[in-house]
Amino acid sequence: MTLIKSISGIRGTIGGRAGDTLNPLDIVKFTSAYATIIRRTSPVKSNKIVVGRDARISGEMVKNVVCGTLMGMGFDVVNIGLASTPTTEIAVTMEGADGGIILTASHNPRMWNALKLLNEKGEFLNKAEGEEVLRIAEAEDFEYADVDHLGHYREDDSYDQKHIDMVLGLDLVDAEAIRKAGFSVAFDAVNSVGGIILPKLFEALGVKKVTGLYTEANGDFQHNPEPLEKNLGDIKALMQKGGHDIGFVVDPDVDRLAMFCEDGTMYGEEYTLVTVADWILQHTPGNTVSNLSSTRALRDVTNRYAGCTYSAAAVGEVNVVTKMREVNAVIGGEGNGGVIYPAAHSGRDALVGIALMLTYLAKTGKTTSQLRATFPNYQIAKNRIDLTPGTDVDAILAKVKEMYKDQQVNDIDGVKIDFPDKWVHLRKSNTEPIIRVYSEAETMEKADQLGKDIMDVVYQMVK
Repeated sequence: MTLIKSISGIRGTIGGRAGDTLNPLDIVKFTSAYATIIRRTSPVKSNKIVVGRDARISGEMVKNVVCGTLMGMGFDVVNIGLASTPTTEIAVTMEGADGGIILTASHNPRMWNALKLLNEKGEFLNKAEGEEVLRIAEAEDFEYADVDHLGHYREDDSYDQKHIDMVLGLDLVDAEAIRKAGFSVAFDAVNSVGGIILPKLFEALGVKKVTGLYTEANGDFQHNPEPLEKNLGDIKALMQKGGHDIGFVVDPDVDRLAMFCEDGTMYGEEYTLVTVADWILQHTPGNTVSNLSSTRALRDVTNRYAGCTYSAAAVGEVNVVTKMREVNAVIGGEGNGGVIYPAAHSGRDALVGIALMLTYLAKTGKTTSQLRATFPNYQIAKNRIDLTPGTDVDAILAKVKEMYKDQQVNDIDGVKIDFPDKWVHLRKSNTEPIIRVYSEAETMEKADQLGKDIMDVVYQMVK
């Protein structure tokens, strides 16, 4: 059983002893610490915290503990119920709240849950704020409200519709064009909140035919919930039968979007952002951002448009958003299917990705596979280097950087080496004695070989 505390929140498996797993005692401590820092730092001072959750089996229990603790800390709670991560994020700003807590373990299996912490902008806490939450929780440096200052509680189930209305209101989303295209769409909601909100979105967009897989939001995931091709055999088989123009897959909290072409081939999770960015740049030229481990195709597409510049950010949504603000990006995100479109809000949002993708298809008249063929084709391999505890990972990465100093090197997050036709990125894990190795080339064989060549270099250093 596992409990992982980090600057991005607390996550773990349900059940077991206090301090070892995600259990009520640790949830109370972490929620209390979060409430303490929000009380201290939020400029809004509305005394409101929004809480939303995915459909995990443990969600009801975790929600009750979190909401009760926030009230005990003197905050008024707005519980928006079963809701996607992006829905909760926009609810924070629409409510004028001081912050928000999303109860979701994202793509982790059914026995996991987590608390993801938002500021008054509906964005994740930065590194310094996250570290302070960890310190407060460890020291139990918080104080609860007296009986006359306890918080109040209310439920609001209107935010799914508000989210959809926001998506439909985007200038580059054309519901009428989508309706006229008469699309037939399949989707896999992996037994979570996508099964609630996506049918409403498709109806609002005028999609002609919708076939849903695993739409019951009961948290009993019928397959591994990470939207990777190896986990998506059922929707792949459905698409291979024909009769659908595109297939969409989301993770349990609906901030990641993967797609299938009409013939059942995987569109490529990395290419969700690339395609949406191409549509955006055609109409609002500007800068783009993705993290260092994302495909080079976004850079290539950005360079097609005069005056547009691509920038890389450290891995992590908060880092991508920070870089996007720094360079005034019009679109950005992560290669795991995470689309961040500032015209909507500054968070990964599968609903935004779906609406923009369908609009692009409707406007061009292309099939999904024809559209995919318009982009550069790269493949990413993922490997890991297992080290012994106590190994000086930073020293190893410094040596790698020195060895490849004649290439283009980026060291804002580990070490990324850009060769003319490929790249490799080495990042140390914050929780394990390993180095993650991501590599990209024109074929999977070449990408994997590049990663393994670098791994051999590291292993020689360790010897």
